[in-house]
This record gives sequence, structure tokens and C-alpha cells, in this order.
Amino acid sequence: MSMFIGEALVGEGNEIAHIDLIVGDKSGPAGIAFANALARQSAGHSNLLAVLEPNLAVKPATVMVTKVTIKGARQAVQMFGPAQAAVAQAVADSVADGVIPKDKCEDYVITCGVFIHWEAADDKKIYQYNYEATKMALANAMGGKPTVDEMLARKDSASHPFKGF
Repeated sequence: MSMFIGEALVGEGNEIAHIDLIVGDKSGPAGIAFANALARQSAGHSNLLAVLEPNLAVKPATVMVTKVTIKGARQAVQMFGPAQAAVAQAVADSVADGVIPKDKCEDYVITCGVFIHWEAADDKKIYQYNYEATKMALANAMGGKPTVDEMLARKDSASHPFKGF
């Protein structure tokens, strides 16, 4: 498969984490999305590589894309701090756990959409929820979850938490 797609929502309150991601080969559409995310920066949308620490980027190379406009220093520090650390650790742990095949780490790239609420305040929760959501989204992507049958079985009973009615 040229591209794997995953999603996960974890947590509660303003620190809630919603991750959308694409995993795929550098030479395919996932590679194009990855390159565009790094090359096309704009005010309030500073995309960044996931690193375990400075000068130690994760493999597969992972670019984090902001899903909301970053409007202040606190929100930027949360994206470049606990969220970045969480996504990086989740990618590294997913490789260590065999969710992402080690022999594909130089072939694959990941584009990871990250949501940081403008009123989020608890950095520990931001880290924990983004770690859990990224791990879940990666497992879903690489495992083909949900399957079409799972989606069809639950489509009429599903309850979206932010539907508004």
C-alpha cells in the first residue's frame, strides 16, 4: 500500500488531543505531502519535525502540522514542547513495538496533524494525550482500522462528541 491513514481522539478538556496522520513511502503521495508541509510554512502554521531531542529526529521522518492557527507564545511553546515530544516518542515507540516495520523507517514518512487548543494549560496532559492519540492513530493506520465492516456496523449508532446537537 502506498499510504496508510490514521486518526485518534484522546483526552478531555482544553488539552484534548486529536491526531490525523498519513504514513507512506517517500516516493509517493505521502512523500509529496511531507515535503509540502515542510516547504509551505505560513504565519501561525509553523510545521516542524518530530524530534526526541535537538539533533535526534525520529524515523520515519515525521512532520507535525498545526491543525489550528497558533496565536501566541504559550500555544507555540506547547506545540514545540510537550506536543512535539509526545509525537516523537509515540513514533519511536511504535517502531520499537513493531507497529511500524523497522525496515521501512528510511522509506516511509509521516505527516501528523496536531491540535493544540488555544486555552490548553496543562503541559503534562498535552504530552500524555498527544502521545496516546499518536500511538493509537499509528496503530489504526498500520492496522487498517477501522475496517470497512467495522465502520458500516457502527455508522448508525456512532455519536460524534462535538456534533453540537
